[in-house]
Amino acid sequence: MTGTLASGFTGAARAQDETWHMPDEGAAHAATWMAFGPSEEIWGKKLLAVARQNLASIAKAIAAHEPVKMLVREEDHDIAARLCGPSVTLVIQPIDDLWMRDTGPVFVKDKTGQSGAVGFNFNGWGNKQEHDEDAKVAGFIAGSVEAKFLGTDLVLEGGGLEVDGEGTAIITESCVLNANRNPGVSKAQCEAELSRLLGLKKIIWLPGIAGKDITDGHTDFYARFASPGVVVAGLDPDPSSYDHAVTKRHLEILRESTDANGRKLKVVVLQGPSTVRSKYENDQFAAGYINFYVCNGAVVAPEFGDKDADGKTRDALQELFPDREIIQLNIDGIAAGGGGIHCTTQQQPA
Repeated sequence: MTGTLASGFTGAARAQDETWHMPDEGAAHAATWMAFGPSEEIWGKKLLAVARQNLASIAKAIAAHEPVKMLVREEDHDIAARLCGPSVTLVIQPIDDLWMRDTGPVFVKDKTGQSGAVGFNFNGWGNKQEHDEDAKVAGFIAGSVEAKFLGTDLVLEGGGLEVDGEGTAIITESCVLNANRNPGVSKAQCEAELSRLLGLKKIIWLPGIAGKDITDGHTDFYARFASPGVVVAGLDPDPSSYDHAVTKRHLEILRESTDANGRKLKVVVLQGPSTVRSKYENDQFAAGYINFYVCNGAVVAPEFGDKDADGKTRDALQELFPDREIIQLNIDGIAAGGGGIHCTTQQQPA
């Protein structure tokens, strides 16, 4: 793989592709893609129904602002239609799970406005979960919207990428440079390939932490661009938590960093909730506010029942996104599955 990656960095292929760039999530969308994918095999009986309800509530909130296209297995079509209602377009396609941020294509554009869709070879977060159907999702969606499919040897997920739309990215090493995805691939090779595919000029690497959750520490639970030069970052205030030291280190790195245009980053800290509702609380409950989603005219974010922290998050997001409606949803079922709102979505730029 290392040789294949290196060979793609020079010559005509490099020159031909260097015009691609990944827009910021806050740029206008043509649609949001989601997947009605919870199954009893993966989610278990207790979480299946609530995860489906959470997904539907996210989809309907977004659909009030832009088109939502939801992949669904044929056998789940009727329940998806009942829960999601008429504002969400259902698209029949075999799927394994609901994490569209990771299974879907990463959309890019060229200077003429042509759409591209990068397939990053989803492998179940390092072969931790069944993914035969989800591995085909990126190619299926690219074909269905007639975007140029861009292949690569890199294996990663959209949740590991955070961009500002102006050439800067924040990426966690624990995920993208992990041997369970890209064995033998150096940081320099990875940077060159992501530059080719996404138009990146600078990558700010955060260490992340591997092996603690299924994603090995996705960026979209740690740090997000609110706008160029402005980053929202999480802090786990609990000294006994495995994420405490790593989130403190991330803040140090971000506060010392500049973006591709030389701007020093402004870092806004969003501390997680002190408590969550107990009904679905478990060891993998993902109780962070960073995993919000920016759609046309709105920001869809979680709330966890901690009134103080939920309120501070709403106020902070409203200040960061003054022209957008802030929508907070109870997504406890999806959080109990180890993910959040951003993880369930993938934006298709206008």
